Amino acid sequence: MTIFHTDKATSLLHYAAINRPYFNASAVFTDETANFLSRDGDLFRFTIRTARGNADAVCLHVVPDTGEAFVQSALHAADEGIFDLYTAEVRLPGAAVYYFTIEFDGQTYFYSRKGLTSVLDEEYRFRCVPAFETPDWAKGAVMYQIYVDRFYNGDTTNDVYNKEYLYLGNPARRAQWNEPVQPTDVCTFYGGDLKGVMDKMEYLQSLGVEVIYFNPIFVSPSNHKYDIQDYDHVDPHIGVIAEDGGTPLSFDNFKNRYATMYMQRTTKQINLDASDKLLCDLIAQAHACGIRVILDGVFNHCGAWNKWMDKENFYGANGYPAGAYREEKSVYHDYFRWYDEAWPLNDAYDSWWGHDNHPKLHYENAPALRDYMLRIAAKWVSPPFNADGWRLDVAADLGYSKPVNHAFWRDFRHAVKEANPEAIILAEHYGDPAPWFDGTQWDTVMNYDAFMEPVTWFFTGMEKHSEESKPELLSDAMAFESAMRYYSARFPLPALEVAMNQLSNHDHSRFLTRTNGTAGRLHTLGAKAADADVNMNVMLEAVVLQMTWPGAPTLYYGDEAGLTGWTDPDNRRPFPWGRENRMLVNLHKELIRIRKNSTALRRGSLEYLYMNTGIISYGRWLDGEVVVAVFNNNAQPETLRIPVWKTGIPTESVLHTVLCTNDSGFHTENRQIAVRGGIAQVVVPAKGSVVLAN
Repeated sequence: MTIFHTDKATSLLHYAAINRPYFNASAVFTDETANFLSRDGDLFRFTIRTARGNADAVCLHVVPDTGEAFVQSALHAADEGIFDLYTAEVRLPGAAVYYFTIEFDGQTYFYSRKGLTSVLDEEYRFRCVPAFETPDWAKGAVMYQIYVDRFYNGDTTNDVYNKEYLYLGNPARRAQWNEPVQPTDVCTFYGGDLKGVMDKMEYLQSLGVEVIYFNPIFVSPSNHKYDIQDYDHVDPHIGVIAEDGGTPLSFDNFKNRYATMYMQRTTKQINLDASDKLLCDLIAQAHACGIRVILDGVFNHCGAWNKWMDKENFYGANGYPAGAYREEKSVYHDYFRWYDEAWPLNDAYDSWWGHDNHPKLHYENAPALRDYMLRIAAKWVSPPFNADGWRLDVAADLGYSKPVNHAFWRDFRHAVKEANPEAIILAEHYGDPAPWFDGTQWDTVMNYDAFMEPVTWFFTGMEKHSEESKPELLSDAMAFESAMRYYSARFPLPALEVAMNQLSNHDHSRFLTRTNGTAGRLHTLGAKAADADVNMNVMLEAVVLQMTWPGAPTLYYGDEAGLTGWTDPDNRRPFPWGRENRMLVNLHKELIRIRKNSTALRRGSLEYLYMNTGIISYGRWLDGEVVVAVFNNNAQPETLRIPVWKTGIPTESVLHTVLCTNDSGFHTENRQIAVRGGIAQVVVPAKGSVVLAN
């Protein structure tokens, strides 16, 4: 069982050895940050702290991935204020899990990611992977996700024409910028493009963005572009419509029953190299502004229009080798998994979630496919493009067996890191990511389980798609802490430090819409219901938590401007340029500024300080800097006694308010908060938050 930290334990700060019957459970702490773990080659120094005089013996227990488990006694290393520090040095040539035991007055206590417990739960053991390194630039970095078609239209000459082509039975359509999103959205284009991102680079820089993550930008007939037609080129509709030669557009000017892309605008070939060059220019501009760029890699499936499948006969009719849909003996036949070898095959191929426009790729059967994708992996992170990494779509689904999946991602990592050692590999994943965190595959994941879901449940009581409400989880701080501890235990520290922490994204409802507590979707309740009864105070709380939590806080374009929306496709509304919520934009700017200037927020330890119904508080600290964040999700103000001594701050000292959110928005007035006996008394507004620093 977990030893819960009671008010009695919290108050036991000053005691002498004669008070040995009291064990201050709240004082015990360690983690994998630089506060408690250091290394010199394969020699690792592990440290844990206890209250002064609160341990008869401390031991480090190590279980290597290969080899026998062993125990190393930890020696008393230092007195640090009200704490004792114990350290143990061991050599770790390979990965291992570990935990500590503390003996006091005949009792044995265990310390792991679960906290202090009387029984060890092996799932929560700390994990050390010496060979696992993630890029320093991504640790704690502020990322910004851009769904290109909906961000900003910087070049109207590349806009889709109405009825330019048909896709899934729907004609391509150009929408007005502020037009509501329709349930059948796949072929509706608002005109956002790479030139638009370049035009708004100054805005992103002023916001404080350090990394741009693009949804797919490669040639594709849809606006979401997860049905890639050509991995080797940027789509001209978000790039450049150029007619001056170069690499021909693979599906240009084919005379069949479907109107095809660009048929109305030209009889010449489109120069795809021009769009690729624009991406080079964009990335160079971003780098000059101190902003990295991550691309979206869809390697689990391609599009049915891809030349490998060629469902519409764009390629075969114009001299290309026949696609697997067109000819039984196609050179691409083995790129896919077929249910029936009888001909004609029609739609008897495996696809992503049964969507036949997303045929699943069959790596087990096609070495040429694997080699091609590894070339693509290296191409876009290499000169002249110089992208800074990949986000991997449905990465755990790739392949038809776990061995093939893991083998591909090992090859993928090798190809990417050889081309660009500083590139990041960030996977979309739901569930336990630990099997991919061995230092040879992914760097990290989109952090649903250890961020988006617990945050959503605590602040809104809503599921991340807005399709379900669980009032019992609203303001349940115990459930929040338990979920965070459990799921973060699946991450080695290098992966956790770069994990993509989002409130919203292109697959889930906008967080601001979730604050209305209404379950629904666009086709059931309509767009206006997503805007109704939202609670801006709750949104502000969530943004403060996002910007003060370990990992890489990632804004979904427009969240900072107050965009609302149900889940896909309503979450893909165009950015409200000229109609932004300026207070919310300014809050993001201020919090990003605070975060970028704080070592503690980017790389420091996190310890829960005081948790209660509707109340979350935690401390972050590193190199003498302390930040404390306090949240009150209740409907009335709360005066709270926060045990800030657990951050190591002197028990008689002063904290300063850095930022406070309330009914009026937020303020940054510098108010002194006296720390007395290690306790800071903090008044937190209803549905509000306070950030303190030393």
